[in-house]
Amino acid sequence: MTLRSAALLALSTLVGLAGCSTAEAPPPPTADAATRVETSTAVLDGYVDGRGAHVWLGIPYAKPPVGPLRWRAPLPPEPEAGVRDATRFGAACPQIASPLGGAPEAFYGELWGDEDCLFLNVYAPAGERSDLPVLVWVHGGGNTIGHSGFYDGTPLAAAHDVIVVTVNYRLGPLGWLHHPSLAGDSAADASGNYGTLDLVRALEWVRDEIGAFGGDGNAVTVFGESAGASNIASLLVSPWAEGLFRGAVLQSGGTGSVSVAEASHRTDAPEPGVNSSSGELLLRTLRLDDPACDRACAVARADALSLAEQEAAFRALSTREVFRLFEGATDLLGPDSPAIIRDGAVLPEMPIIEALGTPGAFHPVPVLLGTNRDEPKIFQAFDPERVTRLAGLPLWAKDERLYDLHAEYGALAWRVRGVDDIARRLHAADVPVWSYRWDWDEEGSFLFVDLTQLVGAAHGLEIPFVFGHFDLGPQTPLLFNEENAPGRKALAARMMAYWVAFARDLEPGTGADGAGPAWAPFDPEAGTSFLRLDTGEGGIAMEHEVLDFAGFVDRLAGDERLVSDEERCGVLASSVRFDRRPEAEAVRDRFGGAR
Repeated sequence: MTLRSAALLALSTLVGLAGCSTAEAPPPPTADAATRVETSTAVLDGYVDGRGAHVWLGIPYAKPPVGPLRWRAPLPPEPEAGVRDATRFGAACPQIASPLGGAPEAFYGELWGDEDCLFLNVYAPAGERSDLPVLVWVHGGGNTIGHSGFYDGTPLAAAHDVIVVTVNYRLGPLGWLHHPSLAGDSAADASGNYGTLDLVRALEWVRDEIGAFGGDGNAVTVFGESAGASNIASLLVSPWAEGLFRGAVLQSGGTGSVSVAEASHRTDAPEPGVNSSSGELLLRTLRLDDPACDRACAVARADALSLAEQEAAFRALSTREVFRLFEGATDLLGPDSPAIIRDGAVLPEMPIIEALGTPGAFHPVPVLLGTNRDEPKIFQAFDPERVTRLAGLPLWAKDERLYDLHAEYGALAWRVRGVDDIARRLHAADVPVWSYRWDWDEEGSFLFVDLTQLVGAAHGLEIPFVFGHFDLGPQTPLLFNEENAPGRKALAARMMAYWVAFARDLEPGTGADGAGPAWAPFDPEAGTSFLRLDTGEGGIAMEHEVLDFAGFVDRLAGDERLVSDEERCGVLASSVRFDRRPEAEAVRDRFGGAR
């Protein structure tokens, strides 16, 4: 078990201890003809949510990507006869089930989902509406776990005149796999970026069909977190996504990607691929259930096959066998497979960060982006080298000073790559940009665990504030309680209003209700770089700090709170462990990786 999987398993255990709820699940919704809508391919009956919002679930936006359509660009859905009951979520895409991705507990650690998974959900305010702005959510999960049904758009739709759409897309090796044998008949088929193309197809569906639900297909904003935000960064530079959205929100994202060589070559090639490249997966395929065949045997078999025979070997795999190729290389975030491939067609060959801001290489739409102040703490909290534990559960940091320094610089490095690097380039290209930092850390204590110190404003915890939905199941009382309710709900109301104002007006301003502090654009020359989102002292206010990678390293080098070179090097190495930039790679190589 890797450190990451052990940490996440401990987190799920702690979450389970918080919930001891015996409340029965609510009855399933009943289709309501009052919600009937007609798209170009189907008549849909949804239901009316308890908040008054109208909801349609499990709407196909593409043909099922099964059989010969596996590892192919998605195609529009076929027309349906009769009335479709749109009161149940469609299947999640295949993944290793994880509590972090919203999978049912009975499947944790097992293969879950179905390849027929290209569904989306629509949440709309009640009443006859038209031309409402549309927010399309792209979920996170490392591009290996997660599903659209984990996010409830009803509070956001009911509180504001906005349509919310949540989307499934293919994950892991079914979503991103570049191999010459799978080239198909088009540049899209050959790209390997099937998950990216799913998002393009979903946005095409929204453009063409959302009017039936009261939305404006020309007023679409994409928003997403973590891998979802990174996917949106890829859409910003994909020529296939041109004109499909007019604004983008990136929460705790980045611009990481892999080259075609990294995605497809074997690890021993002159230009080597990564450990789970398609070249390596082909070798594993040819050794599957044949323990007597070693690597040399698999290489000989692969080299003897034509491209058509290699494709046949891939296509003969069942869904379960596809995921068996990653045995020993998966954890609670799923298989260690490359994603977002710079294929030169769906995505440019240049790194995404270079394409952003380069004239003609990106879509110059307004962008809102930010990170959380304590991003790495969700991972640090279960590192046995940093935290004293009992039965796998964290009690307190072994060295609070170093624990906080690792979190501070890890989050700062995340901000450099996920916010400041992007914002500087877009600002220089005269693209409107707004930046935030989310600081809420009022979890308090649970039993002997000081969650404010151990978790704080960690990765992913801002999502409930954006959706205005804090009922997350068993973990709810662990994070969100009566003591932090007043400030928490007030901050959520402000964040929802800012996000909706951005979708409506292409700037957050003072929020959709006009009741918040003014959010100034990112402008280092004017001294306005980001809005701090918090409760308590200071609350919501503009701050100014912009760093590049060199400035980050200089700050760390001069930080007198680090008392030795060993401490300094350890913090530096752990801060860049998720960073693929050449300068970060050099730092990682120099200091031996994350500590």
